[in-house]
Amino acid sequence: MQNVKVIIWGLGAMGGGVADMLLTKEGIDIVGVAGRNKKIGTSMYDYIKTERAGRPDVIIQAAEDVIKPGAADIVILCTDSFTEKAFPRMKFIMEQGINCITSAEEMAYPAAQNPDLAAELDKIAKENGVTLLGTGINPGHIMDLLVLVMTGCMTDVEHILSRRVNSLSPFGPAVMEEQGIGISVEEFAKRKADGSMSGHVGFAESVGMIAEGLGLTVDKFAQDMNPITTDVDRKSPYGFAAAGSCAGVAMEADATLSNGMEVRMEHPQQIEPEQVGVTTGDYVIIKGTPSVNMLNTPEVEGGLGTIAMCANMIPQVINAEPGLVTMIDLPIPRCLMGDVRNRIKPDKKIVK
Repeated sequence: MQNVKVIIWGLGAMGGGVADMLLTKEGIDIVGVAGRNKKIGTSMYDYIKTERAGRPDVIIQAAEDVIKPGAADIVILCTDSFTEKAFPRMKFIMEQGINCITSAEEMAYPAAQNPDLAAELDKIAKENGVTLLGTGINPGHIMDLLVLVMTGCMTDVEHILSRRVNSLSPFGPAVMEEQGIGISVEEFAKRKADGSMSGHVGFAESVGMIAEGLGLTVDKFAQDMNPITTDVDRKSPYGFAAAGSCAGVAMEADATLSNGMEVRMEHPQQIEPEQVGVTTGDYVIIKGTPSVNMLNTPEVEGGLGTIAMCANMIPQVINAEPGLVTMIDLPIPRCLMGDVRNRIKPDKKIVK
């Protein structure tokens, strides 16, 4: 059997990290990279940590020149956070008859805020015989899938608190902009008021996934955000916050499910939190029988976690039935070890 063939669309912090990870795996090849502007015509190895070291070169091309029928088994799309913005790219990929994993946060559970687009994406996937998944560390794992996994050892659930205190430092320019890194408190308030301040993207999606996983629906949902200001200059690889500006955003959400159960989400995130004595961590606190009180500290690093989720779900997506799926539809994520080809059903490969 040929190696699993992968195309990466978007070679920023996340896409580049996926490339570095896949180059360490057996039975999988990166056969193309889609990019734009000045990256077109240059080598993938100019933008990632891994040296070429005798490997075949991979030249970055425009999407329409590299993503073609039969070109790959799957495309990893790392370009957007929002379903509406990612929609044309996902549609194009699937219409070429190729499976897709996207890191777009809203795509972790697109029916939460974009039910019509979710239905359309499911239709397109089925018409073309492919599978589409949105995933990442959060949403996609820590604040939703992990919560559901922990309810599996409970006989009843009364209340859920999912809390993630994390560093934004590993993420790229798009996330720095979404989180308002380096802007003034006044600008933060302005963006919040006019709806252009994104903050964390994914609370509605995580709550929707949890509700469906428990056999319930979401009756009420509300979220809020506040700036995290810094007293000192902070610099990450892709962001800078001068003293007095915003180094991050504290997000919170409250939801009531159809049986009256409440779900609380708390997510303060900032660049270089350790610089000001903030300890990161992931918390799953569930009241019920038996209750769950789980803590992991420091946090699962967001950048690496998202990279790993996108790469590690490749076999599950290729093996799945056609359609739009979420993390609760597929076998559990686990690290790609050994020969990746052994995890793929022979009849599911696009490139035979």
